[in-house]
Amino acid sequence: MEWKDILNIIAIVIAPIAASVIAVWLQNRSEKRKDKMYIFKVLMTSRIYGWTPEKVNVLNIIDIVFSDDKKVRVAWKDLSDKYNVENPDQLHLKKIEQAQYKLIEAIANSLGYKNTITWEEIQNPYIPRGMVEQIENQKNMQQMYMEAISGVSRIVNRQEQRENK
Repeated sequence: MEWKDILNIIAIVIAPIAASVIAVWLQNRSEKRKDKMYIFKVLMTSRIYGWTPEKVNVLNIIDIVFSDDKKVRVAWKDLSDKYNVENPDQLHLKKIEQAQYKLIEAIANSLGYKNTITWEEIQNPYIPRGMVEQIENQKNMQQMYMEAISGVSRIVNRQEQRENK
């Protein structure tokens, strides 16, 4: 057997193995990018709503999905630290908002959007005026409902106190 034959046999054996390894690597890379993109989309779209269950879920997986990206994890740690303040004042709420935008910016950069998605775009989400009014109306209705429930509760308590005397 000549060297040429030995090389052909090695190539026949190694080529499919190498192709399989490369295919698995590319698939893993693609899945990881999809996960990163999902987190990015949720954070971008939930900027106007504040808290949503989906936003909380993606925040909780940042350390896993971005385990290889120190800048994103540092931005997430900073935001997480800011979230853990009881009764934040307006200044602290503004710091939280800025930290949220910094996290989105770090993720955008990680995904390769450094020169495409600007800081101004991140800070200025689109929200229609009618939607703002609807959200405010819902808040007002919830407040009125809570006040009504509280009032009924006070009346019931007074009635019970009178009956117990």
